[in-house]
Amino acid sequence: MSLAAFDLVYGYHERIIGRDIALSLARGEVLALLGPNGSGKTTLLKTLLGLLPARGGTLLLDDRPLAALSPPERARALGYVPQAHAGTFAFTIETVVLMGRSAHAGLFAAPSPRDHAVTAAMLERLGIARLAQRPYTEISGGERQLVLIARALAQEPAYVVLDEPTASLDFGNQGRVMQEIRRLAAEGLGVLFTTHDPNQALRHADRVMMIRDGQAIASGAAADLLTPERLEQLYGVPIETVQDGDGRIAFLPG
Repeated sequence: MSLAAFDLVYGYHERIIGRDIALSLARGEVLALLGPNGSGKTTLLKTLLGLLPARGGTLLLDDRPLAALSPPERARALGYVPQAHAGTFAFTIETVVLMGRSAHAGLFAAPSPRDHAVTAAMLERLGIARLAQRPYTEISGGERQLVLIARALAQEPAYVVLDEPTASLDFGNQGRVMQEIRRLAAEGLGVLFTTHDPNQALRHADRVMMIRDGQAIASGAAADLLTPERLEQLYGVPIETVQDGDGRIAFLPG
């Protein structure tokens, strides 16, 4: 069972952003999309989620054409965490996370006791239960990102797609979110995330796809693929490696 793309062409209307993308995400694994700004990562994510129509190629979700699934079916299978945003309406944090349950009960259905229980569990899981009654518009950008992750998990999806999930988080919360990504995979979910940081991909992803200018320039196991030479090709700058006392490698721009 997987989320898979073959010969995928994606973009907006008549503007093609990328083409010839082939990837698969199995349940229980973490795939990182790594690339510089403007490489087409977010547009690719939205296409994989069915938020944008594919311009060509094939998209399958558990062997079914993604386009053939209804929006509620997609929402029950695919959780999406966009980059954090300011928000317009002052919904409470609890209400925002509870919105994730609409994939199961319908947008205007009254929340059930189970919906409230799942919402409370996700708030606790992300360490934001104390914020439950705070307005979404009055919390920090990092806290908003944790709320969006909790909302996606409240959908109880089979796959979770995260667009730069740590971009607005402080150092401690970055670690919490990346640990949560590994925990989700251990629980049997497929996790796809984008990042600019090769060290996050190296530490937390099973596989990596490198994307530049809408093209997949390399794909494979994170431990094998992430080398200074490949990262220099991806980012166009010299890359240095450092090693800590435990022998773990990290990459730094030279």
